[in-house]
Amino acid sequence: MNIMKSMLALFMLLALLLVAGCDADDKSKSGGAPAADKPAVADTKDAGTKKDAPKKAEKISIKVYYPDDNGMKLVAETRTVETTQDGKYKAALESLLSGTKAKGMVNIIPKKAKLKSVKVKNGIATVDFSEDLVKNFAGGSTGEEMLAGSIVNTLTEFPEVKSVQIIIEGKEVDSLAGHLDTSKPLKRMTELL
Repeated sequence: MNIMKSMLALFMLLALLLVAGCDADDKSKSGGAPAADKPAVADTKDAGTKKDAPKKAEKISIKVYYPDDNGMKLVAETRTVETTQDGKYKAALESLLSGTKAKGMVNIIPKKAKLKSVKVKNGIATVDFSEDLVKNFAGGSTGEEMLAGSIVNTLTEFPEVKSVQIIIEGKEVDSLAGHLDTSKPLKRMTELL
């Protein structure tokens, strides 16, 4: 009986150490703040690597925005995507990147551009793209505004997203093509709708 009690105590001690080790790991990644103290952040970069119970995927309706074929305004295209609550921002942008075949709308995001991550914190969505977003973009000032607007307006369809910071390869950029200031988060571009 004493052996069973000792083994149970040892097992509980190991479980406590494992939990404490995970908490210390979270503190080191977040600069010392415990994970419970951090605001909710949707980080799609590490999605699927956590050992928590898998999140249930659900179908949601989203709007993605493309320029009209005259380059005068952005037009919403409604789509249904399957995603988890934490992955909805990434799912929306991946749907946008997949392009449109709708009549009267054109694709503005370069085909080689890749979405690296989307994080939402305090109402700001930070979207990290591969350098192909700027390297392979061939538009002028209007095209650049349509490019930024399609990304910003797609994400600000989610009421909790108030503005969008577009970054390239993890770094802030002054502009995507030399015309529009992207050094600060951009609010919904209603003038393009």
